[in-house]
Amino acid sequence: MSRDDPSAPSKAGPDPVRVQVARLTPGDASELLAGVIQSRRLHHPWVAPPDTLEALQEYLGQPSEQRFSYGVRNDGGGLTGVVNISSIIRAAFQNGFLGFYALSPHEGRGYMRAGLAEVIDLAFDEHGLHRLESNVQPGNHRSAGLVRALGFRLEGHSPRYLRIDGDWRDHDRYALTLEDWGDSPPPGDAT
Repeated sequence: MSRDDPSAPSKAGPDPVRVQVARLTPGDASELLAGVIQSRRLHHPWVAPPDTLEALQEYLGQPSEQRFSYGVRNDGGGLTGVVNISSIIRAAFQNGFLGFYALSPHEGRGYMRAGLAEVIDLAFDEHGLHRLESNVQPGNHRSAGLVRALGFRLEGHSPRYLRIDGDWRDHDRYALTLEDWGDSPPPGDAT
């Protein structure tokens, strides 16, 4: 389903925020770096994105069928967040790991919820995935609430799952399948 059609139903909620999502390229590195630097307090200790121009250009310049990085932009074209689908496993699994982070001062305005809904559509439709997994630190209530609001179900807890900011951190494992996404009403819908 295309999100370009304003009359198309949205999984972003009853009064959706309008966003545009597009694959990030090395040309986006400077703008993304400025957002990452401005967002250090927001990100710590939940995520540690690359924080130098060279590291971002290298990360965004590596074409891969195992990772897709999308920028979430508001109506004015400003970069409000990033959504990554990484460590994609094909064959019988067709699974990708969903990671995301907002950029200051755009957090809490609905951009990530709308952007994640767009990228989830792309993951299932364009990229042919069947399952997405999102691993969230237990204390990161905003991110956990966001994935739950989009229909992800809690599947388990993984002690010392990922090394972030120098420490091995526990994560709660959430997942969503194509069937879950296609069968569920948009979050906030009373039906």
